[in-house]
Amino acid sequence: MEKNEVIVIGAGPAGLTAAYELLKSGKGYKVTVIEETNYIGGISRTVNYKGNRMDMGGHRFFSKVPEVNEWWEKMLPTQGSKPKDDVILGRDCEVKAGGPDPEQTDKVMLRRHRVSRILFMDKFYDYPISMKPETFRNMGFVNTLKVGFSYIGSVIHKLPEDNLENFYINRFGRKLYSMFFEYYTENLWGRHPSDIDASWGKQRVKGLSISAVIKDIVGKVFGKKNRKVETSLIEEFSYPKYGPGQLWEITADEVRRLGGSIIMNATVNRIHKSQDGILTGVSYEAEGQEIELPADIIISSMPLKDLVVSMNDVPADEYRIAEGLPYRDYMTLGVLVKKLKLENKTDIKTMGNIVPDCWVYIQDRRVKMGRFQIYNNWSPYMVKDLENTVWVGLEYFVQENDENWSMADEDFAKLAVDEMITLGLIKSRDDVLDSHVERVKKAYPAYFDTYDEIDKLVRYLSDIPNLYCVGRNGQHRYNNIDHSMCTSFEAVKNILNGVTDKTNIWSVNTEEEYHETKSEA
Repeated sequence: MEKNEVIVIGAGPAGLTAAYELLKSGKGYKVTVIEETNYIGGISRTVNYKGNRMDMGGHRFFSKVPEVNEWWEKMLPTQGSKPKDDVILGRDCEVKAGGPDPEQTDKVMLRRHRVSRILFMDKFYDYPISMKPETFRNMGFVNTLKVGFSYIGSVIHKLPEDNLENFYINRFGRKLYSMFFEYYTENLWGRHPSDIDASWGKQRVKGLSISAVIKDIVGKVFGKKNRKVETSLIEEFSYPKYGPGQLWEITADEVRRLGGSIIMNATVNRIHKSQDGILTGVSYEAEGQEIELPADIIISSMPLKDLVVSMNDVPADEYRIAEGLPYRDYMTLGVLVKKLKLENKTDIKTMGNIVPDCWVYIQDRRVKMGRFQIYNNWSPYMVKDLENTVWVGLEYFVQENDENWSMADEDFAKLAVDEMITLGLIKSRDDVLDSHVERVKKAYPAYFDTYDEIDKLVRYLSDIPNLYCVGRNGQHRYNNIDHSMCTSFEAVKNILNGVTDKTNIWSVNTEEEYHETKSEA
């Protein structure tokens, strides 16, 4: 066997990026991707249901990493003309000279306007919280005073940031935290924020705070330049014409074109390790048979827990840490409706005058729904009948085999549509034309239980010279797409250069900086 057999576990963003980069190098690596499911893209897949497409979780394509942006541009060039809805509505949008026309070709990356808001007490609030007059009108005079005094209290008396609750309170005050963060966070993770490691907040929401909002407003008033605006989330983002899965399906085609193979519906159940600590291959199950495949190098984007549990001769403590790593699973109901009851009070033109949001965070203790997406606003090509229907994705954060997960699809659909009515998204069941349920296992690696011991596990895995852990689940880190790709870029660079130190791979996205901040010139 030549010393170039590479097994990549998982056909999501990290796995496919690694496979493509290795094959593109032309160094003679034989690459085999093993995917457990029958679809490409992992949680970044797109589901096509009767011509209406669903994005699992909502994926904005935005990165501060030039290598990532160049990679996306190569796979899906930026639009050179306006997409369908912008043409009809006369909206302005970014186009790239010489880029493809979305109306004439499918291989194109759209440029979309970002709108994300919070629905609280039947009113919309900006996300992140702004200090617009509308915010104070919605909260009311008494609540505004309470928020103000609560924030002053948090400035005077800082809490130790040893959990996520204290992290939020220090930045927003206890009142605003209880209004906009507490229930949503508990709904997302199935744990109260006081039980969750603060590192999640440091990674995901650094720069979002009342003080940062005030500094931003003052800076704009006085025209300050050349400073970083931490609270300004991106206003535009890129998005594949047919959703995120389109990018990874194209990448998979490129992997095959370059000579790589992708084995679908194959579950890796054993990772073989020799007595001297070198991985020698994997065993996977497909079509009722167990097949052993040798390897010189293994790149794993499979859940860290599953990787370690599948490996032989793992020390007891590292095995315990891996086995205790928690995850949150995900369900979504795609609902096709005639119209939404929600009124568009913004100045943004939309098809059918629907609200312009890509997704909306739900802060309402009457329901279990965590967010809902409006696919019409992500891409006009996600919806079969854009002019006459609205295609909505209702998102629920669950645990595998819990009550919601185990429901029959029709029962879950009934529950979710009832919550749409409760929230005022639709008037009645008569507005619903069709629906479709999707379930995603291990969608969100969680930051509690044995997570606080993960560094010991990382050290153990890093010492295995021919193992490279990449991606969100491969590193048990809540990465965005670009950071997942960057872990694979680093892994491939190490492989090509014969570097066994994995520090650069595990250091991706540890700067504790919000993923969608931008610099303002």
